Amino acid sequence: MMRRAINHAAGNGHAAGNATASQREWLLHMAQLPVPRVYDELNAHAGGLAPHEVEVSRELWGPNVVAHADRKPRPIRLLLAFSDPLTYILVLIAAVSVLTDWIFASADSRDLTTPAIIGVMVLVSGVMRFVQEERSGDAAESLAEMIETTCCVLREGPGRTDIPLDEVVVGDVVNLSSGDIVPADLRIVHARDLFVSQSSLTGEPEPVEKVADAGLVGTGPGADAASDVRNLAFMGSTVISGTARGVVVATGARTLFGEATSLLGTARRQTAADEGVSRTSVLLVRLMMAMVPVVLLVSGMTKGDWLSSLLFSLSVAVGLTPEMLPMLVSGCLGKGALDLSRAHVIVKRLGAIQDLGAIDILCTDKTGTLTQDSVVLERHLDVDGNEDVSVLNWAFMNSFFGTGMRNLIDSAIIRRAIEEGARGGGPTGADEIATSWQLVDELPFDFERRRVSVVVGDERGNTVMVTKGAMEEVLALCSQYELSGERHAITPDVGRAVMERAAALGDEGMRVLGVAVREEPAGAGTLAADDECDMTLIGYLAFLDPPKASAAEAVRALAQNGVTTKVLTGDSARVTTYVCGKMGLPVDGVLTGAEVDAMDDAELAERAQRTSVFAKLSPTQKARVVQGLRSLGHAVGYMGDGVNDAAAMRASDCGISVDSAVDVAREAADIILLEKDLMVLERGIMCGRRTYANMAKYVKMTVSSNFGNVISVLVAATFLPFLPMTAVQLLLLNLIYDLTCTAIPWDNVDDELVLSPRRWDGTSMRAFMLRMGPVSSVFDVITFAALFAWICPAVAGGAWGSLDASGRALFVSTFQAGWFVESMWTQTLVVHLVRTARVPFVQSHAAWSITLLGASGIVLATLLPATAVGGALGFAPMPTAYFVFLACVVAGYVASALFARRAYLLRHHSLL
Repeated sequence: MMRRAINHAAGNGHAAGNATASQREWLLHMAQLPVPRVYDELNAHAGGLAPHEVEVSRELWGPNVVAHADRKPRPIRLLLAFSDPLTYILVLIAAVSVLTDWIFASADSRDLTTPAIIGVMVLVSGVMRFVQEERSGDAAESLAEMIETTCCVLREGPGRTDIPLDEVVVGDVVNLSSGDIVPADLRIVHARDLFVSQSSLTGEPEPVEKVADAGLVGTGPGADAASDVRNLAFMGSTVISGTARGVVVATGARTLFGEATSLLGTARRQTAADEGVSRTSVLLVRLMMAMVPVVLLVSGMTKGDWLSSLLFSLSVAVGLTPEMLPMLVSGCLGKGALDLSRAHVIVKRLGAIQDLGAIDILCTDKTGTLTQDSVVLERHLDVDGNEDVSVLNWAFMNSFFGTGMRNLIDSAIIRRAIEEGARGGGPTGADEIATSWQLVDELPFDFERRRVSVVVGDERGNTVMVTKGAMEEVLALCSQYELSGERHAITPDVGRAVMERAAALGDEGMRVLGVAVREEPAGAGTLAADDECDMTLIGYLAFLDPPKASAAEAVRALAQNGVTTKVLTGDSARVTTYVCGKMGLPVDGVLTGAEVDAMDDAELAERAQRTSVFAKLSPTQKARVVQGLRSLGHAVGYMGDGVNDAAAMRASDCGISVDSAVDVAREAADIILLEKDLMVLERGIMCGRRTYANMAKYVKMTVSSNFGNVISVLVAATFLPFLPMTAVQLLLLNLIYDLTCTAIPWDNVDDELVLSPRRWDGTSMRAFMLRMGPVSSVFDVITFAALFAWICPAVAGGAWGSLDASGRALFVSTFQAGWFVESMWTQTLVVHLVRTARVPFVQSHAAWSITLLGASGIVLATLLPATAVGGALGFAPMPTAYFVFLACVVAGYVASALFARRAYLLRHHSLL
């Protein structure tokens, strides 16, 4: 037998199609073997593998990691940092420049300055992007280790032990319980009422029951439909209810999940931030593609020097290319991730930072998020509402013998029973119940039935089924009730009285459960939901989970920041309404799960927008509510920590969970909170908005500045007898300006810019470009006129038409130096005008790094023409009169830009 296992392990290198057939054949083979032969074939043991066997298995079968989960090698990551459409454009322009400036140029005019400057631009952008992404990646990995998902395995020596999922090997014996993620493909060797969700693999939302019997191939289409096999559990599935033990038969890429992942690729969904940056890049590239040919034609026809015009148009293309955009976006997101880590928030997906800042609706579960997550059993009452210890005893029996994931309610019942000694009525005493009865069968809790039933038996062979669950669900199962040891038929009047008492307790903020019993239930040992009938109602259990002290403050803070909070819970409407009222959350309508099911998607979306409380929801219904809100254009975040929250988290724009959540909830989340507190989430949202604001600053200043440069270049190319700047000069200007922008991720953000959700808006980008871009062009044209008519003639000794060749050369050098300096001043100032809607330098201050880099860039550009380097670049020193003129131009530009900014704000109400 072992030979077949070794051959299968060694065959992993087959082609994809063969590997698929081989893997399914192997799984079907393992499904049909009896349990002892499964252990024998895998060289495994029911008590777990020894340490040396673990290493042998890992060497033979490989690690439990799917192919795409590995982080790419560092050299590959370095290359990918340069893999961007904007970088490709720059490289293409550099290649053309090499051809024109070197290969096809005469020996005495060869010059590689232009491609060298482009190379520096590409290098700076790529290296800074790589460094930032490395920091972000390293931070994400180290933070992820804090919330590493584990599973419970048996190992020889330590026995039961929790290990990370990637340390699981073939032959490991794994224990599963409600809320766990199946770590690998398992052959079930023991199961009790095990239901799993295979939606990650099959797309089917309904839970599937798994059993331990050999030879079960399921009922799905196809003889080799491995996912239908009832005694196999697959990597990525989620345990909804019940418990099980299984032996690992496949790990990593050999699992069905790993196989599907390798076929589907690793592409992730495009985030709002990705889409916004992509649209902006496309806008600029289209502008470049439209304007560069125009510049080339106008310059060539007016100057007659087509080669110089070509080089100049290529330089314009570089100027229009936002070469620092990829690096700055990565930098802003990485900086945001580090800031959030300090606020006790872990970012699993960098793009989620912007998505978090964009949400305008937060949907949240109630228990543990709005409440203290510390349930106390306040009352155990008979049908007439009197304290009755027998009700507590029966409830203790249900909670103690239940094998599903023990929740807070079960813990509260057990704790109360132990505290009171559980004396009197029914089975007597918690200790006696635990020792005198044993579990016979169980129907675990699910979110459709909303109850759990256990069948227990004593040593004489008597059996009884005890059911605990939502009051109306339990009442519907009962035909009689017990009071003072006597049983009576349940009449409509009794039924109404029962629900009225439960409602009264609910109005006090308590969660009410019913307890019912049935002696000698039919189907004991093979229990089914149909057996939950003709029961006897014993009484009520009333639990209290008071609201958190900080919940009200957090809800108010979110509302003030433009985020509407909606509560989606499986709890009753009365309890949820009470909790919401206690913490000041307006209850604008209530929808129950039954009402949600009765609506189509369009009606649900419209009602969901006007409703703040959703009660008695199943996981699927929660997801429908979230999808409906998103369909109306809302950015929706969902915060939860349970199995029943995972579907809604995946359906939201930003899934939010906590480090103490069940495995499936953590895996579904984009954001993990290290504190289960809405105030922590509020700080995270603010950080996300600041991150977006800094990204938007660079994008908008780049759009407006580049568009203005295009207009200026067209005017100059049309009316001047020479180029306003050489290709090298224009490239140098862009390089200096881009370097001054590298500190934007660390900039301060005004408070009003984070008071409401922020989303990328292409219409706003275009409007900003059209309104702010021409302002700089106006002052460029004024500068052109002053340089051509006044300053340059004064330096060169006469007007353009009266000068000889040397005079004209000085005229051109002075003109180009003048525009170079003026452009640097205005481009740097626009950073401070765009970053705030307040008065710059007075009411709002940029980060010191931005101010320092900007001032350094201005000083460098201003002094450069007077240096030897400036002379080599074709610049001439500027006269004193020019700086007087420059001061007037800068003052006029600032005043005009502030006026244009005000007009933009009046129309669009927000700068970013």
